[in-house]
Amino acid sequence: MRIKHVGVGIGVVVGILALQSPAAFASGDSDLDIRSGDASPGSTVTVTTTACGPDVDYGKGESEAGGSFHMFEGDRKGELKGEFQIPEGQDLDTDTDTVTVKCPPRTKLTDTYEIAGRAPDGAVEAGFGDAQDTDTQFAVGGALLAAAAAGGLMRMRRRAHGDRY
Repeated sequence: MRIKHVGVGIGVVVGILALQSPAAFASGDSDLDIRSGDASPGSTVTVTTTACGPDVDYGKGESEAGGSFHMFEGDRKGELKGEFQIPEGQDLDTDTDTVTVKCPPRTKLTDTYEIAGRAPDGAVEAGFGDAQDTDTQFAVGGALLAAAAAGGLMRMRRRAHGDRY
């Protein structure tokens, strides 16, 4: 019976991984590599590409949110790299930003990425007391763990007595 449960668990994990792999391969179809980090107002976004060719050492970029920026030779041969900053204090109309890069002779690349609404500020409140009151939360969490352990011991003890008869 236990082997059956282990087999089902392994099958579920393999199935989940198999369903996620096409999405991972499909996401890499753009020639632009946009590294946005947390992508909130005030953060810096880095754009790199190798699609312009090994002889090109300059390009221009345009971001709907961050404006225009220049692209220069990157860390590797044939790579162009540029940075821009998402303006702070500006309410963005959309949750995405479109970046366009142009490089000689007539190469134009476009891609989009997601922008968070605002930078996180302070602790996360999930509806259970004050986020700053950690003593109470530790006490409640400890009590819940102790109750779960006691319940597990009771169940094991009852099962052991049931097997003797």
